[in-house]
Amino acid sequence: MAVYTEVRFEDAAALCARLGLGRLTALDGIRSGIENTNYYATTTGGQWVLTLFERLPPEQLPYYLQLMKHLAGHGIPVPAPQPDASGALLHEIAGKPAAVVTRLPGSHRLAPDAAHCAQVGAMVGRMHVAGASFMPHQPHLRGLAWWVQTTPEVLPFVGADTAALLQQELAFQRELAASPAGEALPRGPIHADLFRDNVMFDDTAGEDRLCGLFDFYFAGTDALLFDVAVCLNDWCSDPASGRLDEDRAAAFLAAYESQRALEPVERRLVPAMLRAAALRFWLSRLRDWHLPRAAALLHPKDPAHFERVLRHRIAEPWHPAP
Repeated sequence: MAVYTEVRFEDAAALCARLGLGRLTALDGIRSGIENTNYYATTTGGQWVLTLFERLPPEQLPYYLQLMKHLAGHGIPVPAPQPDASGALLHEIAGKPAAVVTRLPGSHRLAPDAAHCAQVGAMVGRMHVAGASFMPHQPHLRGLAWWVQTTPEVLPFVGADTAALLQQELAFQRELAASPAGEALPRGPIHADLFRDNVMFDDTAGEDRLCGLFDFYFAGTDALLFDVAVCLNDWCSDPASGRLDEDRAAAFLAAYESQRALEPVERRLVPAMLRAAALRFWLSRLRDWHLPRAAALLHPKDPAHFERVLRHRIAEPWHPAP
């Protein structure tokens, strides 16, 4: 969500008017993130997020927008894509494919406790149940095939010990994916990037309440357990050491299973999938750190965190309680 493409105020105003969102009064670039260009757009009709897609081709984008529309229609608090008069959800601005979605209320909880983790777990479970009736299929574009492609790109930038870990873990994950257990994992649409900064909470009524999930532009069809592992690695880990907080992890998983029970093969593969999720984000951060793109507002994240997470998941595998 860095700013790669500068959008003129008058162009954004024209798009908002065409979508029937009111007169544009403010347009502000969003600094967080690294994949797309995002702006907060305030109009007389409300608050919105304008996203310009920098890497993804237009033919892949309808999947994300239709998934968000589907989930919103099933009561999941996600940003709703705004259609034009013909019903199209995908638009164009500054020569780039773009979407305008509702801006969610609330704020992030970057130091979550077990209660926050439980709310996220329950919502992810609800999201997976709702996604079971979503018919479009699109591969998870940051899945195993991308790990295989990206590992050789980053190896020249790391030391021998780090390179060995990357190659050994990639081999482990390739073997796992090809195994009968890996192939038996339940699959469906997953968010695949549900970090703390992609969830909103609201405490205006007193107790914190989860009020939104956003940034579905890494979504795809993959193992549902991968979504669970991404959340456990972020929501339930110590940011400094990378170690898993077992109380928060247990709260997350119990809440998830209140909505969708894990199958036996999923419970068995939780430790391996925690490693897979750590590898995926370690690779993406290594690539963004060593092979950055130019952007007006860009802050690549330190890859060392997910190297620590992966080493801990290998040395200290976490098995959920029966």
